[in-house]
Amino acid sequence: MTPIIWSIAGTDSGGGAGLAADQRAADALGVHCCTVVAGITAQSTTEVTHIEATPPAVLQAQLDTLAKDMAPRVIKTGLLGSAENVRVLATFVDRLRQQQPLAVVVDPVLRASTGAALADAELRAAYRDLLLPRATVITPNQAEAVALLGTDAPDDIPSQARALRALGCEAVVITGGDAALIQRHERLSLDWLDTPQAAGWLALPREATPHNHGTGCTFASALAAALALGWVTADAAVLGKMAATHALRHARAVGRGVGPVIAREGFATDPSLLPQLSLDETLPLAWASRPRGSHPGVYAIVDSADRVEAVLAVRPTVDTIQLRMKRPPELDEEGWRATLAKAITRSQRAAEAAGATLVVNDHWRAAIEAGAKALHLGQEDLLAMSEQDRLELQAARDAGLQLGISSHSLWELCRAAAMAPDLIACGPVWPTTTKDMPWLPQGLDNLAWWAHMAPAPVVGIGGILEPAQLQAVAQAGAAGGCVVRGLGDNPALTLPDWLQAWRTGQEAAHRAPPALPHPTLPQERQPST
Repeated sequence: MTPIIWSIAGTDSGGGAGLAADQRAADALGVHCCTVVAGITAQSTTEVTHIEATPPAVLQAQLDTLAKDMAPRVIKTGLLGSAENVRVLATFVDRLRQQQPLAVVVDPVLRASTGAALADAELRAAYRDLLLPRATVITPNQAEAVALLGTDAPDDIPSQARALRALGCEAVVITGGDAALIQRHERLSLDWLDTPQAAGWLALPREATPHNHGTGCTFASALAAALALGWVTADAAVLGKMAATHALRHARAVGRGVGPVIAREGFATDPSLLPQLSLDETLPLAWASRPRGSHPGVYAIVDSADRVEAVLAVRPTVDTIQLRMKRPPELDEEGWRATLAKAITRSQRAAEAAGATLVVNDHWRAAIEAGAKALHLGQEDLLAMSEQDRLELQAARDAGLQLGISSHSLWELCRAAAMAPDLIACGPVWPTTTKDMPWLPQGLDNLAWWAHMAPAPVVGIGGILEPAQLQAVAQAGAAGGCVVRGLGDNPALTLPDWLQAWRTGQEAAHRAPPALPHPTLPQERQPST
């Protein structure tokens, strides 16, 4: 069944923002939008001449009638018109949540893009006291964030987001179109994301258009639609930014003023719309890019130098092999460092003799010290690094070290992209018992989407136990497929079948990416990273 969202917002007689923009965004993501009128504006592309709040009784009637037949998964709010309307909505949200799960996206529309004020002090207080504590996510621009926080507003945007979350909302996205600090970065469009899953600057190249009316409405409604499709907030924000930027690219020059943005289908299969997500609060200075890395093909993963040598002794052998060692409980730190260094050195020697690339998993400093040529890190490893650690890693990369990064969700893919890696892992493709993780299987559809959208070659990992699965991974367009347990006790017996499966998959027609990927994290299971 098609997911249903409600947009409780104002009309725009010019057809640009408000309910008109919300409807276009919902259509672009394939959800049904019920339009609840909370206010009426008389406006064009140049001015707002009149604002009339819907009488509370009329708003209540709309809500009650819809609830009997078309209950929403998500409510998105825009212009609400009056403090009394906020009170009606807050009471209704509480009532609806007693019956079913409900996400609430609050776009605190306080001022029109023409400069007209759309909210007085009483309405701002009602937002702060009644809506923010009930919000799943709020999407103010910086001026609206400051208005909601009042005289206690911090100076910097990340601190403003934390202060808003302290008022009760689960997540905050402060959109950056109006922020003077961000506007100085003429090449990037930056939004600050602060969610239970991730925090950072969400970036895309800035669109050079004077027509941006309805951008905030489009972003918030696309985010709401993504929540209705099952995405967690951080991933929904990624899709919202992609949809809003796509809408900016299709903005219309109508009237004599600022024309409207036009949300359309197709935004989620354009690789140029995949954002980058920063690791921390440091404002990105430029769009991260790097020449695409090589394709590893059959990507063997083993847990010892003995296994590295056994795999690389097979002829023909793999082009890429990863050493993934875990510290034995009986070894102290000094003993573990010595054991790891010996294993890396020995494995690197075997890889060079076979003409293969050795990738060291996780232990980045030991890998660099031992002269490894390639490294693979999980996102938790990146987040655990200090600023000095990252500088050391970047210096090693500048000297030629290759870097692969794991990803399991849209926000992790965006964070990986911001590191401009040589390789991105997409997983788990199928259920796996190798690691205990909260992620749903990506499947071949998401793998095909990752391979199409990522700025670096993508390898599929997780649950690849049979050569036929590896063949399907190749047909999905991946640059490689990870084989772990499937190598068996004797790689000389198993490896030929894996190599043949990869060649067969490469020669077959590739799977087309889906219009939208599917969620990989249930909304009730949200790891904080």
